[in-house]
Amino acid sequence: MSDFIKAGVIGHPIGHSKSPLIHNYWIRKYGLEGSYEALDIEPQHLEQGLQRLIDQGYSGFNLTVPHKEFVIPFCDGLEETAHIIGAVNTLYFDQGQMIGANTDAFGFIQNIKMQQREYNFSGKRAVVIGAGGAARAVIYGLLKEDVAEVIICNRTLEKAQKLADDFKDLGIVKTAAWDERSEILTGVDIVVNSSSLGMSGQPALDINLQALSPEALVCDIVYAPLYTDLLKQAQDKGCLIVTGIGMLLHQARPAFEYWFGVLPDVDQSIENLVLE
Repeated sequence: MSDFIKAGVIGHPIGHSKSPLIHNYWIRKYGLEGSYEALDIEPQHLEQGLQRLIDQGYSGFNLTVPHKEFVIPFCDGLEETAHIIGAVNTLYFDQGQMIGANTDAFGFIQNIKMQQREYNFSGKRAVVIGAGGAARAVIYGLLKEDVAEVIICNRTLEKAQKLADDFKDLGIVKTAAWDERSEILTGVDIVVNSSSLGMSGQPALDINLQALSPEALVCDIVYAPLYTDLLKQAQDKGCLIVTGIGMLLHQARPAFEYWFGVLPDVDQSIENLVLE
């Protein structure tokens, strides 16, 4: 049993997580000896809980709400992506050191590249709706792909401005008021909803795409429903669209490789499994 690898996702609450479905599918697919579990730890017990799991022989973890920022002080080191995004969603061990990583930007970009093959981001103008943790990963990913400009549009302008300030050293990042969200789409090449608006059980994303070019790319990180009202509206205009399920799947791939030594593929079977 010495080659048996244990990993898991830590959150509070954690019952909603799709990560065990994803990682255990890959463990079976690649014939590996290992397990991946959902682990519920309250924020105030995170440090002790982590140590207890490490003592039990766990090789690494994913982190979800509310731990992505809380875990940073407990890491021995951070990868550059996690440091700049300001959040950790993956922990792995390197020569006894616990390293914090963030794979969300990778997942976001890889999802677009898989759904819209050979898409060229360079020089494009992007609007990102929302200013939460997911927006940080989306903005980082877009800037690293050499977009010319990112405009953040959020219900709270102050939060958008803080985010723009955090990323000003990486490229041109601007803000727009929430009531301008439909008007600012003129001349925009990429629109990303990084908020929970439009998700099942959440308020609708009230936006009019009339000013958007039919040549534009529209992404929604929401995957329940898979085809949100935003994506349906974009599809009706003839825009390229990218659904949200692939971001969830692709962000899991580097984490799996850290622990199990295999970079897994995303196939239709795993997408169907997660969407059931």
